[in-house]
Amino acid sequence: MKELGEADVILGIKITGTENGISLDQSHNIEKIVKKYNYFDSKPACTPYDFSVKLFKNTGDNVNQSKYASIIGSLKYIADCTRPDIAYTVGLLCRFISRPSLEHWNEIEKIMRYLKKTQNLGLHYNKFPAVLEGYSDAD
Repeated sequence: MKELGEADVILGIKITGTENGISLDQSHNIEKIVKKYNYFDSKPACTPYDFSVKLFKNTGDNVNQSKYASIIGSLKYIADCTRPDIAYTVGLLCRFISRPSLEHWNEIEKIMRYLKKTQNLGLHYNKFPAVLEGYSDAD
């Protein structure tokens, strides 16, 4: 076995240790995905989903199901690992993966524009002092 030092990236998740704790983010992965699907030059969005939009099963024309599934897979990994702020919307859009419509595609575009604006967000775990507590039930 060989000592490799502290990890800085594991499974595409960047780990940054600070005095206050540990931060996890996927900014480099998000940037790569936004560029891959050509949303890098799009207008950023402030929210990942507009709750006034109601999504239903596709009854009209289909969009490219393969590309839709590919983007959903990428977004699902990001949401599951470091971005719970998009988890609801991605989970909602997963329901329509077999037959996506233009309305579903528009919501994916909004998530991609939101990620472009917020790509440096992630999770931060605060360091806290270890406190040992013991309890006893004496009779």
